[in-house]
Amino acid sequence: MTHADWNPTQYRKFADERAQPFRDLIAMIQPDVAGGRAVDLGCGPGDLTAQAATSLGVADMVGIDNSPSMLASAAEHEAAGVRFEAADIGEWTSADDLDLVLAGASLQWVPDHAAVLRRWTAALAPGGQLAVQVPANAYMPSHTTADALAHAEPYLSAFDGAPPADPVAEHVLEPEQYAQLLFDLGFEQQQVRLQVYPHVLGNTRDVVQWVRGTTLTRFQKRLSPALYEQFVADYEAALLVAVGDHTPFFFPFRRILMWGRLPQP
Repeated sequence: MTHADWNPTQYRKFADERAQPFRDLIAMIQPDVAGGRAVDLGCGPGDLTAQAATSLGVADMVGIDNSPSMLASAAEHEAAGVRFEAADIGEWTSADDLDLVLAGASLQWVPDHAAVLRRWTAALAPGGQLAVQVPANAYMPSHTTADALAHAEPYLSAFDGAPPADPVAEHVLEPEQYAQLLFDLGFEQQQVRLQVYPHVLGNTRDVVQWVRGTTLTRFQKRLSPALYEQFVADYEAALLVAVGDHTPFFFPFRRILMWGRLPQP
């Protein structure tokens, strides 16, 4: 069994496509965070964290991640007012002293979103803002094919009969549930929207490279390197059967973007 860490190079293969939802999330934030303090939870390789700090004009931005390889990559983006730290975003909080809590495509990896959002909200000062984006595509063949394969042999036995669950399917709520949570947490202003990003990939096999950087990592952590590579090959074959071999390939990607602001002091 290997405990593989995240691979920043693999993750960046679709950097432009991954960046657009983050930029859309940043655009939801009201501009008076300029000069304030912010955190980016699940910062990954750090490039978007640094971009957010610049575009928002915050004085202090801290990127948080629990992946050593991602933090090593993020270190190259450290600058005046931008730094990175290791922590578990599911347990992280701060003492009501931040102007912005930001999380792009990271919340889905941790359970109990109501409790996590409560801790994140507790980190905000009066008038502070929360901006979060999560994928909401667990029903798509890119995810269901992987789950079905994990429940077939030889993989089911390799997982001791309990394959790792899809965190998107297991943890992500419906948009209206997030809206209710933001209301219950005291946000006096909010926006929650479901958006489909119309990605056009070179071909169907590009989907495999996409998910190798994200959802397939949960299988990589539980399988030997050789068996994981076989899993990826079998996944590609099954995906081509499920959706066809197309050039180019249209890959619609559903995401939930949410923003809220606490009452001003």
